[in-house]
Amino acid sequence: MVRTQVYLTPTQHRALKKEATREGVSMTELLRRLIDIHLQGRRGLATFQKDAVLSFIGLGSSGRRETSEHHDEVLKAAFRDGTLR
Repeated sequence: MVRTQVYLTPTQHRALKKEATREGVSMTELLRRLIDIHLQGRRGLATFQKDAVLSFIGLGSSGRRETSEHHDEVLKAAFRDGTLR
């Protein structure tokens, strides 16, 4: 990580602090997330890191058996076509 100093208005600081508390994260983490969202929006569709996607496998149930049985093929195709990275 690179340390960066940012100047906020008092209103921005209060709002950021309130939102970070609501989200249960630090102000710094919230700023990183907001910057990521902004940059992804400027590039078009968001892409997702492979580790983040794989961490969700098995957390829930879609009710469709074929999804759980073939998730590897679906994810492989998504990574191959660039939907995921």
